[in-house]
Amino acid sequence: MIRNGGMIGRTYRYINRYREIITVLIKYGFADIIARSKLETVIDFGRKLVYKNPDKTVLKLSRWERIRLVLEELGPTFIKLGQVMSTRPDLIPVALITELEKLQDSVKPFPSDIATGVVEKELEEPIGNVFLHFEKEPVAAASVAQVHRATLLDGTEVIVKIQRPGIHRIIETDLDIMFHLAAMLEKHVAESRYFNVVKIVEEFERAIRKELNFRLEGSNIEHFASIFRQDKTIYVPQYYREYSTQKVLTMEYIPGIKISDIDSLHTGGLDPKIIADRGSDLVLKQIFDFGFFHADPHPGNIMVLPENVICFLDYGMMGYLTRSGRELILSIMTGAIQNDVDRVIRSILRMCESKGVVNKAEMERQITEIIDRYFFLSLNQIDIKSLINDIISFFPDNNLALPADLYLLGRALLLLQSAGEKLDPGFNVAEKIRPYLKKLLRERVKISKLSREMYASLEESSLLLKDIPFEIRDLIDNIKKEKVHLDLRHQGLENLITSNQQISNRISFAIVLAAIIIGSSLITYTEIPPLYKGIPVIGMVGFIVSGLMGFWLLISIIRHGRM
Repeated sequence: MIRNGGMIGRTYRYINRYREIITVLIKYGFADIIARSKLETVIDFGRKLVYKNPDKTVLKLSRWERIRLVLEELGPTFIKLGQVMSTRPDLIPVALITELEKLQDSVKPFPSDIATGVVEKELEEPIGNVFLHFEKEPVAAASVAQVHRATLLDGTEVIVKIQRPGIHRIIETDLDIMFHLAAMLEKHVAESRYFNVVKIVEEFERAIRKELNFRLEGSNIEHFASIFRQDKTIYVPQYYREYSTQKVLTMEYIPGIKISDIDSLHTGGLDPKIIADRGSDLVLKQIFDFGFFHADPHPGNIMVLPENVICFLDYGMMGYLTRSGRELILSIMTGAIQNDVDRVIRSILRMCESKGVVNKAEMERQITEIIDRYFFLSLNQIDIKSLINDIISFFPDNNLALPADLYLLGRALLLLQSAGEKLDPGFNVAEKIRPYLKKLLRERVKISKLSREMYASLEESSLLLKDIPFEIRDLIDNIKKEKVHLDLRHQGLENLITSNQQISNRISFAIVLAAIIIGSSLITYTEIPPLYKGIPVIGMVGFIVSGLMGFWLLISIIRHGRM
């Protein structure tokens, strides 16, 4: 496996895929990347490849547009990579995200007989034993799966999501190649390290493996249904676990109206303003009350049922926000409102991992700018899109890695604002957030909660104080009995040790070589027999051996790039 550092097996499948990738990169003007990263050596063992120059119209496009076109042409796995990365502004530039958001699955559906074969194999039943009716033509097809409508034996209308046959093998092949390409780019192309391409592939691998397991999506549906069981403003489709597997997902069919179809909403007697209020309330409840939220609430994934009831679809991408995460967000918001920059910085550093040197003075300047720009306005004046974009760009600018779920949170809020504005021009998600923040703040200072936390801290402290004398005594006894050992380990010296070994080996080799040459010269001068044409044979052999050894040493030095 490439990701484990070994060289990829040069099978027919891998070599052809490499050729395809390199050809597409050349087509869209990335020959410089191929040359600098030495990708062509992977398939032709060091020989230079000759390709046609890209079309002039292609070169007029921006670099980000050409990256999007490369991903589209390379097919399902690379399209999915772009879609997943469009939610990670901490890893890639905002200008590239704008292009990646245009990526759409444009994949032909696979034949219906193959679809029914997958269902029968997964459910271990003839399709007629499970479904009263199964539509042959899919209603939607994407890179990972396609969807068919069907009817259960009891007459319930359902949709059946069927994983594309062979997609596991395709994705595994492409993942191996992606890891290898990323490693070569970071090794040979210095500026690629700024984008952290290996990290990008790691994030994509994590996301795509979740998406390939339909049981996870089914569990998300059940979890979602359990937290909204008593709420009449939302309807969660039923998940049929008995008719689902890792590659087949069966859930209730919902004949609603898309939230973006404003005309149909009016025609159906529904109220867009009520829908906007309910939809925002449901999303914010998911985030701040339950810490489990639909991370992709775009208009295509939200349906409206009679009486303005909201129904979310597609539960493959869900976000999690822990209680401590919610409290840190509250702390940041409170610090911003109170213009307490130190508190904001402390909370951010607790929440994030650093990817390099963190300049606190620069952080303080940027945070002060954001507070001055947004937090002295009334809520209805705040441009939530600009605020979230400024916050999102703040983290990579300061070498901070924010947890992925918090980026999903920002994306969910942006989608919520966009959908709300279409339904109600006066909609502002900032005003909707305020009561949830107030509620979190009240819960934080509740006497019952503070007393519980104080009791837990006192209990932990008492246990620690109780154990300290015994721990110290054990330590002293072990020192007396010479059972305590100090283990020192060096780190980062491996390359130096290897280099010193190479130097010492070459010096020893050179000394032996010089000794042979000197010895051969002495033997030749003394004319010790046996002789060949008056020259001692032993001396001739010595010169030949020393010549071969010297030539071998020179080749070894040149091959390792050290003269």
